[in-house]
Formats: sequence, structure tokens, C-alpha cells
Amino acid sequence: MSTPRGRFRARLDPRAQAFSSSLGVDRELAEEDIAGSLAHAEMLAESGVISRADARTIMRGLKLIRQELRQGSWDPEAATAARLSGDDIHMAIERRLIQKIGPRGGMLHTARSRNDQVALDERLYLKRAIDRTLVHLRTLQRALLRQASRHRMVMMPGYTHLQRGQPILLAHHLLAYVSMFDRDAERLRDCAKRVHRSPLGAAALGGTSFPIDRRRVARRLGLNGIVENSIDAVSDRDVQIEFISSAAIVMMHLSRLGEELVLWSSEEWQFVEIGEEFTTGSSIMPQKRNPDIAELLRGKTGRIYGHLVALLTVMKGLPLAYNRDMQEDKLPIIDTAGTLEGSLEVAAGMITTLRFNASRFEQELDGSPALATELADYLVRKGVPFRQAHSAAGAAVREADERDSTLRDLPLATYRRISPRFDEDLYGLLSARRSLLAKRSEGSTSPASVARAVARWERRLGL
Repeated sequence: MSTPRGRFRARLDPRAQAFSSSLGVDRELAEEDIAGSLAHAEMLAESGVISRADARTIMRGLKLIRQELRQGSWDPEAATAARLSGDDIHMAIERRLIQKIGPRGGMLHTARSRNDQVALDERLYLKRAIDRTLVHLRTLQRALLRQASRHRMVMMPGYTHLQRGQPILLAHHLLAYVSMFDRDAERLRDCAKRVHRSPLGAAALGGTSFPIDRRRVARRLGLNGIVENSIDAVSDRDVQIEFISSAAIVMMHLSRLGEELVLWSSEEWQFVEIGEEFTTGSSIMPQKRNPDIAELLRGKTGRIYGHLVALLTVMKGLPLAYNRDMQEDKLPIIDTAGTLEGSLEVAAGMITTLRFNASRFEQELDGSPALATELADYLVRKGVPFRQAHSAAGAAVREADERDSTLRDLPLATYRRISPRFDEDLYGLLSARRSLLAKRSEGSTSPASVARAVARWERRLGL
């Protein structure tokens, strides 16, 4: 049995069959398809639509097929290719069921359409994908947190526009990513609320005349309810788009982290060394140690962005209800889930291998222009309006640049020429560590604030 041809005399052209087949992609939904079918068969019997004996036979056959798939003893693609049919995984499993138990296998499709069947399978797939992704996110957060805890007093420049801004603690920088990935997890958990609704029972678009219990199926599958409107249930892919959108944001954060590791591990930065397990060599230059994995985190981000745009484009002009265009949602969903999980897993592994150069920036930061804000704040505390203080601090930086010296090396007379409010106590501020200690605002880069943040995240992440 291939795609239903009941009203047609002519067979589907082999080119059309090959063009319309999605089995190469949607075979990934086999587990979900069988789970949904088991719940559907059980409900049909409980609702009196089919006999309990027939339901038991159908369910036994489905479990045998699931075992074959897990053991690799049945290849749905090979079986379909032999028949030259344009099947998807759903029809392949149904055909296999009929081969195993006979005509009673055809009862399984009572009171459902492939429209609601596929929509259910995708939601079950996303449910599982979100659960796995949340675990990977937590693992990555813990890896970053361990590095932050281990290096909580290591200083580095904080950058804006890729120019040095102010001294910060490395731990504070790493914890920024912990926070970002925490919001990513929040988005995915929120997406899951909408994913966890069953469309099964909507049939093709208008529901069914059989006395089915849609909510019973949803409960059996661990879902929180149903998509009530039968047209909506089969004609939208908004939760799939929402998942890919959430995944794209996660990948954007991973890409930024990867970019920083590429920069920091360069000869120019010399701030971090990525473990050999996550770097590669050159085919011609023996000395190279390339941050390929960090670079791939950037590269694979574009892949998921592409899936998001692709699915939005598929859906943007479709009239209600189902259209075959929607078959093109499988690859974006499945590849996004796999790419996201793989990226998170490799990122966490790479983070555990990082070795930071703890003394890299400390001497450079003392007296550097990155402390100019401290000079401005100094004058503000002396009663100078901030805009004037900002201008005076900028003049001091210009003087230091022209003399090729640090702010600490400028004589007091030069400071007093810039502003008479400067005094000898300003030199005590021109220390990077003193700058960190001076920060008072909640969530700042001060050692005390960072220590509290590390402790708070350790409690939240169970470390």
C-alpha cells in the first residue's frame, strides 16, 4: 500500500513518486509515529470504535515493528525503494503492520488522517528534542560555571566595539553566558507548553464522526491537552517555527562564545588555550593549532537561521487547511534539533578543556586608558558634573597617548592643568584591581558581586 489512489486509474509517475517521498527525512519520526499509533489504537478500543481484540493485535504488531526498527532488522527506506512508492514513514509503518497482522492493520487509520497523524508525530518529536536540549544546556552552563569559579579573580579587559572598555573579571564575563543560556532554557520550556498539545482527532481538517476521546490520547502521550480547533490543529506549524526560532537564539549565543574563543586563543590575544581534543592541525603548516570546533559553532548557526527562514517562507502564503507544501517542515525541524544538540554537547566538552592565562592582562590594565572612567568618576565625587568630568578624563587619555605613557605615569601637574580638582589621591585609583573593588552596583564585576553570583548559580545548577 502506497499513497492512496482510490479514485485514480493511472499510477503515480515514478518521477512524481520520488519527488514527493519524504521517507529519507521523516524516518526520524518513526518512534513518535508508533507511540501515537499505540495510543490511538488503545483509545479506539476504549471508545468502542474497534474491538479490544483487534486493538491488542494492532498494538502487538506495532511493538514488533518498533523492535525491528531499533534492532535494524527492517529498513523502511529499502522496503519502499523496492516498491517504487512515494511513501513517508507513516505509510511505510502502516504497510508493514498489514504485512505482519493482515487486513486488521488497516483498522488503525480509523478516525484519523495523515494530517493530524503527522502533526502529532512532530509535536512528540519536539517534546523529546526540547527535553534533550534542556539537559545539554544545563551541562554547558555547569561547564562555564566551573571555569568561572576556578578563575574568579582573573582580570581581563571588558570590550565594547572590540575596543578595551573597563577592567572586568573573567568570571563575570563567563557568567554572562550562563545567564544567556538560562534564558534560552526558559524560552524552550515556554515553547514546550504549546508543543504539549495533541492535534490527533482533528482528522483531515473537520474532525471525525467516530466517538473518539482526543484528551485520553493526549494524556496517554504525556501531553497537557489538545489543539481544540480541528482546522488549526492540522494547518499550522507555529510551534515548529517557535522551536527553530528558540534554537536560532541558542545558536547565536553559541556563535558569540565560539567567536570569542577564536579571538582569545589567537597569538595576538594569548588569553586561552583550547584543549587539543577540540583543535585541529593544518594540512601544510605543521605549527598550526586551529580552533575549528569554535569556528564550526559559528558556521552551524547559519544553518539553523536558514531552517527558520525556510519554514517561515513555506508557511507564509498557505490558505487553510493542510497543503502539501507543509511536508517541507520535516528537514528544518529534524536537522535543527540534531544540529542544536550536537553544538551544545561539543561546546560543553570544549569549555572543560580551556586553560586561561591568568596573568595575561593584569600589568597591561594598570594605568591603562581602560581606567579613564575611574578618573571621570573621581571628579564627579569632587563635585564636577559628569559631562565635564568625562571631557577631563578624555584629555588625560590624550595626554598619555601623546607621551606614549600610561595614565599612572602622567605627572600631577599635567592632571591639575586639565582640572584643578585632581589631587595625589587619584593615583590610587589607577589600578585595575582597585577599579574592580570600587564597583558597588548589584550585578557588577566587583569580586564580592561575582562571588555572590557564582554561589547563586552553583545553587541553581546543583554544583
